[in-house]
Amino acid sequence: MKDYSKTSPKELRELIRKGEIKEQTSGMALGFAQANLVILPRVYAKDFEKFCKENSKPCPILEVLEGKISKKIAKGADIYSDLPKYFIYENGVKVAEEYDVSKYYKDDFVGFLLGCSFSFEEALMKEGLEIRHISLKRNVPMYKSNIKLKKVGIFEGEMVLSMRPFSLNEAKKAYDITKRFPLVHGEPVHIGDEKELGISNINEPDFGDKPLIKEGEVPVFWACGVTPQNVIMKTKLPFVITHAPGFMFITDILNEDLKDKISL
Repeated sequence: MKDYSKTSPKELRELIRKGEIKEQTSGMALGFAQANLVILPRVYAKDFEKFCKENSKPCPILEVLEGKISKKIAKGADIYSDLPKYFIYENGVKVAEEYDVSKYYKDDFVGFLLGCSFSFEEALMKEGLEIRHISLKRNVPMYKSNIKLKKVGIFEGEMVLSMRPFSLNEAKKAYDITKRFPLVHGEPVHIGDEKELGISNINEPDFGDKPLIKEGEVPVFWACGVTPQNVIMKTKLPFVITHAPGFMFITDILNEDLKDKISL
């Protein structure tokens, strides 16, 4: 895998649009925020936006789009072509994986860009913490949990969590660092025993790649922006487009500019 850590967000989006990058985006454009994507019919948009606001830990809103083009966090970028991989859901079932979803565009679709924990990884690395999945050139492991979400309209379900292993001392450090980034999930929701979260086998994530947890390390779990996909599967909406977990929208917003903010 080529090193894109110093490539600009705009250049990365152009490479993605051309089909030259089709891999997960963790570690790319270090210093810049990344985002999850949900596109759904307008009839559901109001309730979904309220659902995100009621569940802002896993679903922090960075931008709501009425059309294809970002006007706020990556001006001029096309959310239908500028992510490396998308999932298509029909009636709660994933029916396709696509590298470009322009052909699905409709005027009555509304897009939501939600904060992603890849954004705070740079801050962790700056403080000397190893991000294991980046070291291994893997996708972050993500798990369905038993943490209930606040229901809004038809939207309900359980939280999805991303996991990064650390020693206990490192976990405390990671907690303090990430709590300053509420727009990209903030501090961990759980440190330690995964079974308390309803996760039966930590080596079998629901999304992403298998973790490597070393002796003396504990799993540290953060709320994850894949949560809406779990909700979409449960609510069985007729048609939804999302990013593929780990294949994010790379924004022009600096991570530092998100620090200590609860809205953009």
